[in-house]
Formats: sequence, C-alpha cells, structure tokens
Amino acid sequence: MVSNTPRRRGQSLAQGLVDALSQRIRAGTYAAGSKLPPENTIVQAFGVSRTVVREALSRLQAAGMVETRHGVGTFVLAGEPGLRLAADTAQAVGRILDVRLGLESQAAALAARHRQMEHLQDMREALDDYQAHLGDDERCAAADWRFHLLIAEATGNRYFTDLMLHLGRGMIPRTQVKPVERGSSDLSALALPAAREHEGIYSAIQRQDSDGARAAMWLHLSNSRERFKAG
Repeated sequence: MVSNTPRRRGQSLAQGLVDALSQRIRAGTYAAGSKLPPENTIVQAFGVSRTVVREALSRLQAAGMVETRHGVGTFVLAGEPGLRLAADTAQAVGRILDVRLGLESQAAALAARHRQMEHLQDMREALDDYQAHLGDDERCAAADWRFHLLIAEATGNRYFTDLMLHLGRGMIPRTQVKPVERGSSDLSALALPAAREHEGIYSAIQRQDSDGARAAMWLHLSNSRERFKAG
C-alpha cells in the first residue's frame, strides 16, 4: 500500500508526490485514459499545497505519464505524448543539441526577464538535486530535464513549455545513448562541467541578465555537443 503522505526527508514535497502518484499509475489505480482526481482532492489527500500539486503534475507531464487538458483535467497516458526524439546514437545527440541551441537560448533570455522568486527557488532545488546525483544517470538526467523545463516555464510564454513537454525527456538524452556509441565518455564526468555551466545560467537568470543568460545557455549546449563528440 502506498502512503498518502509524500516523503519529506531527502527529497522535495513535489518529488514525493510525483513518486506517490507514479506508483498509483503503474499499479493501475489510475488507469491509462482515466482522469486524475481534481487538484483540491489531491491537496487534501496528500496534505500539500496547490503549488506542490502543480509542480508534481508538471513533472509527471514531463515524464510522459500524464497530459493536462486546459479546462478539462489531467489524464493518464498509455505512452509518451507528442513528438518523440530518438537519441540512441551519439550523432542523434548532436542533432538534438542543435535544435536546443536556438530554442533554449532564447528561453533563457526571456526567463531572465520574467522569472519570479518561485521559479528561482525551483531551479535551485533542481540544480541541488543534479549535483547530489552526478553518479546516478537516471536521477541526474531527471534533475537536468527539470531545470531546463523550469527555465521554459519562467519565460511566461506557455509555448516554450509546451514545446519542451512535447519534445520530452529525449532532449536530455544522456542515458539513452548506447555504450558502444558513446565510446569512452564517462557520463558522470560529463555531468560535472555541465553542473558548472548550469550555475552560470542560473546566476544570469537570477540577476535578470537576458544577454548573459542567452550566452550562458548557448555555451552550455555548445559544450555539451562537443563533450559528446570528444567521447
């Protein structure tokens, strides 16, 4: 039986709620195609705030487990919605990063202009999670994806968020690359310089430096592309 209270130690309330809802989805309690309980019901059942519920649903959406239909509700998906990026080769990784260069550099610039304190707090949490799990490919990739999705949300332009959600976790393809394709690349070693670059992006967004945020994101994604080539 899954507890109705998200764990509070070692993880955020939002992640605890994500884990609890994910278990119910996998167990079939919330079947594919079914509608999740209303936001108010989840708030009362799990003893969390509306903000936590919205963040958890955003993460489940990013993971391709649910889809929110405006004015209707949130529904469980049988598979990942929207576009799917096949990133199972090093060449595919490079091409995806080419796409991200334009999209996310502009998103970072807009995020610096429009971000609110809650955006910064959530980004900080994602970066801390990333740093704490450098040696765990799956958890590190999840935190990486969350950071980039939060930047899209901070733009104040829903279409950046929609694009990121439709493109999905394939935009953070590190764990999808086959060992034979990535050659000598040590994924935990690749994560360390990326962590420093994330901090540069965050810092620029925090001080509302649009040009600096754009440049920091461009540098990060360009360097990511080169790191995979070098591997």
